[in-house]
Amino acid sequence: MAINTTHRTNDSEIMDDFLLEGEELRDALDKIAKINQLLGGNQLTLKGVRELIAKESKSKEIVILDVGCGNGDMLRTLADFGLKNNLKFRLIGIDANNFTISHARKLSEDYPNISYQCLDIFRPSFAELKYDIVLCTLTLHHFKDDEIVQLLNVFESNASIGIVINDLHRSAIAYRLFQGLCFVFQLNDMSREDGLTSILRGFKKEELVRFSKKLNFINYKIHWKWAFRYQWIISKI
Repeated sequence: MAINTTHRTNDSEIMDDFLLEGEELRDALDKIAKINQLLGGNQLTLKGVRELIAKESKSKEIVILDVGCGNGDMLRTLADFGLKNNLKFRLIGIDANNFTISHARKLSEDYPNISYQCLDIFRPSFAELKYDIVLCTLTLHHFKDDEIVQLLNVFESNASIGIVINDLHRSAIAYRLFQGLCFVFQLNDMSREDGLTSILRGFKKEELVRFSKKLNFINYKIHWKWAFRYQWIISKI
């Protein structure tokens, strides 16, 4: 059957339920993190952060917020990088699912510079947070276009250095390749169904450019990267 990727789907994902919990969710979170790591997703986000902080003093504490942090894998990657390179990172993970946050905290017990908050990013309390860099890795596609505009407005207002977005390229080829990954990694039903829906909720480059123009971003870059990802860096510097 042909896959139509002309427009973003409005289909919801199982993991969009903030009350979801249990072993199936834990397994899904960990396997998503593992696949993202193996396909280079963590390195893609890390490179974006490195680009944004290239001219910052090593003595400065950099506050990095990860929206939709999942099991915290990206934050732990950043913490390891910071330690290795003598960088002062204060890392904060945000997720609206309390079970997810509890799991991330447990996995991050050995990282004193990582903290987590269970928070709905569309509540006023999120709009009050200040940070240097905000990350959005495989999270933006969960939202509708008007929500994305609202969210990016908050990011741009509250980040002093910039924004790093790493998200999916909506593509029929990516859809078929992920079906193969489901078999190789023996993904559970939630991971398989949500992964395929995620691809259909992903983006085309022209859509990201349109968001950038609508929000009057001046200094931004959008690059296609392997594993059918877009790296979108918005700099405030």
